[in-house]
Amino acid sequence: MDEIRVRFAPSPTGALHIGGARTALLNWLFARSQGGKFILRIEDTDQARSTTHSESGIIEGLRWLNLDWDEGPDIGGPYGPYRQSERLPLYKKYLDYLVNTGKAYYCFCSTEEIEAQRKQADQKKIPYRYNRRCCALSKEEIETNLFQHKPYVIRLKAPDSGETRVHDLVRGDISFQNELLDDFILMKSDGLPTYQFAVVVDDALMKISHVIRAEEHLANTPKQLLLYEALGFTPPIFAHVSMILSPDRSKLSKRHGATSVQEFAQNGYLPQALLNYLVLLGWSPGNGADILTLQEMIDQFDLSNLSKSAAVYDIEKINWLNAHYIAEESPETLLKLLRHLPRQIPENCFDAQVLPILKLLQSRLKKLTDFANQSFYFFHEVTDYEGKGIQKYFAQPDALENLAAVLEVVRATLPFDEEHLEKNLREEANRRSIKAAALIHPTRLALTGRTNSPGIFEVMCLLGSDICQRRIQSALNFIRRFDAKEFK
Repeated sequence: MDEIRVRFAPSPTGALHIGGARTALLNWLFARSQGGKFILRIEDTDQARSTTHSESGIIEGLRWLNLDWDEGPDIGGPYGPYRQSERLPLYKKYLDYLVNTGKAYYCFCSTEEIEAQRKQADQKKIPYRYNRRCCALSKEEIETNLFQHKPYVIRLKAPDSGETRVHDLVRGDISFQNELLDDFILMKSDGLPTYQFAVVVDDALMKISHVIRAEEHLANTPKQLLLYEALGFTPPIFAHVSMILSPDRSKLSKRHGATSVQEFAQNGYLPQALLNYLVLLGWSPGNGADILTLQEMIDQFDLSNLSKSAAVYDIEKINWLNAHYIAEESPETLLKLLRHLPRQIPENCFDAQVLPILKLLQSRLKKLTDFANQSFYFFHEVTDYEGKGIQKYFAQPDALENLAAVLEVVRATLPFDEEHLEKNLREEANRRSIKAAALIHPTRLALTGRTNSPGIFEVMCLLGSDICQRRIQSALNFIRRFDAKEFK
């Protein structure tokens, strides 16, 4: 079998969205599982929308996902250049061939003339097809128009009968009636190639063996097969993967949450979590597992396991996977990632201060951006308390007495560690013939301002005795300022 060569060919007109990231991942996995090559190609012939900023963002997103490439615009390769804007002489060569062999032709029709033809087709309720007026131009007419610098495009002379069959690894054999295919444009009036033309020339010259791409490109495939035939190229094998839909099965958009790789990174997701999620959108591993390392994905990847059905975007599944990977990651690595996220760690905090807090909170984080909120009371004074906690714990008749007893336990506990704190507090509860919870819950509220936190004795040790005493005293003052009736 010839070498497996696949490509990811984004247009640098925006961020790397999860649909594109999934396409890149599937191509990358196929290449790595087959010992083949993964090529990055930038399709930047849309000069009005393409930007170097978007290209940089796409490359940055792929690198964040740890998807490397064997050939590309930054590293070169034997079939470069890998930016379409740098391949224009190649496209001209093949355009000239198609025109000179009568397989394509100049079209000098104006925008107004084309629009009039479209309106006629609409009125007759038939699919629009260019009427081939310019296909019958004589050589002299063409030369005159060119000499007069009349604007033109170049169109493929498509067959008007028969059918074009697409064999797709995901969707099987699909037939398209040629009579419904237009004489589509190969070169625009600005002299740049269209997507349909450039992608065929690039894939053929770069010896792409398999084209794995989104289902929305399936309609382009018959046109591209006609071009492969006209140019004498052998077409690649196609696999069109399912679309990603929103939970209500509408088109996925920003209103459904983060949809670009950069947004996921900025919102505190780990790359391994996003990769794990993306691979499960329309693909099922042989062992049915939900948690997969990158190597396990490579080992199990098989194109035959791609689904025809649309994949549904599920942010809760992403959050669940992210929480898993955060819990599994080393705290030192997480700390480095946190340092690159804005407003998560207060300024002038040393790693030695933050690391033990991160270790304590690690299993509670769904996203790294949860850290600032979860850790707030470690870095800032507690100035208010949750309303439900006030009602449930501070408004009780014995709240003052119980919390004052905790203060004495804190003052007396030496060494100030989890073991001795828990032992002394539970002994105090036994002495007072109450449940330990009657002391623990108001203590948590006093120290954190919250009714929910990690283990209270671990929290106390990280805060230290002085801060614990000060906050419990503040809570006692808060309770004394109000009559229990006023809490209700």
